[in-house]
Amino acid sequence: MTKFFHNHILSLAALVVCSTTLAFDMPEINLPDGFQIEVLTDQVPGARSMALGDKGTLFVSTMREGKVYAVSGTDSQPEVLTIASDLYMPNGIAFKDGNLYVAEIHRVHKFEDIEDRLNAPKSKVINKSYPTDRHHGWRYITFGPDGKLYIPIGSPCNICDEPDYGVITRIDTDGSNKEVIAHGIRNTVGITFHPQTNDLWFTDNNKDMMGDDIPPGELNRLSTEGEHFGFPFCHANDIPDDEQKFASLGNCSDITPPVQELDAHVAALGLKFYTGSMFPDEYKNQIFIPEHGSWNRSKKSGYRITLVKLNGNRAVSYEVFADGWMKNEETLGRPVDLLVLPDGSMLVSDDENGVIYQITYQ
Repeated sequence: MTKFFHNHILSLAALVVCSTTLAFDMPEINLPDGFQIEVLTDQVPGARSMALGDKGTLFVSTMREGKVYAVSGTDSQPEVLTIASDLYMPNGIAFKDGNLYVAEIHRVHKFEDIEDRLNAPKSKVINKSYPTDRHHGWRYITFGPDGKLYIPIGSPCNICDEPDYGVITRIDTDGSNKEVIAHGIRNTVGITFHPQTNDLWFTDNNKDMMGDDIPPGELNRLSTEGEHFGFPFCHANDIPDDEQKFASLGNCSDITPPVQELDAHVAALGLKFYTGSMFPDEYKNQIFIPEHGSWNRSKKSGYRITLVKLNGNRAVSYEVFADGWMKNEETLGRPVDLLVLPDGSMLVSDDENGVIYQITYQ
């Protein structure tokens, strides 16, 4: 097991050293030369989004399991605790100022001083204004440089015209001052901020049933609040919807196009800029994207981590960084979210196997 952890991430470091018996049979993952991937823990069923506490606790959300986990431990006894259960698809999770924020489909919880209360957590609902629709209703949440919590509202359909959906919102840490900042987004389950410019970047999963290879997925950048990214009338750069009633709602020439078109139906999720110092310099401030994998394509796509390299705000390449979670059409894992640790290593969640991986470089 790897030991590449910053000194103050003691709980995770201890877990890595002590987790010697794994029930999980790890697939062979292909990585560039010099990179390694190992299992951090295989005891987090349905692992989805991740957040790191100030004291080194790794918080992991689920979706269909309705639970939130805390991964911590000591030199002799690593632990995976269930800190919340019976929630409504609690995919969204974020940490700020000692507090853990968890988004169900319809409301947001705040767990105050969570790392001091892992064995007796208490939460309060700070916002309950979000729709209850299950279709594309699971939230991905993150804090922006402005200290506000950013929360998308996915479209409640494959395609439809619902003006209060397909947006990104933000709220204050007490749940107040909800506002919409972006429109025309079918279903984003990944939001992050550029470490230098503070611009908001996000993935978007486009319409199903148009074909195996259209429309592409999207990597987007919000440059001005209020921008429209095309849904439901336009997909990717310039593909009008194949139903006239939707195509007639707007013009592709009027939308904010994606920075990078992704492969079709890969289900791009929790993207992250690499901000660490462990990986080679060429990866600094570049975008890693976990692609969860297609669900109805005739030949599967995704099931991997891709890398988009940037020159300023322009994408110059889109390439595979890690694959092997799908072999000969057999699903061996499904990457969901990424987390860059203070030591520069990167965690990857896999909800298919209930596993957290750690990627390091030597």
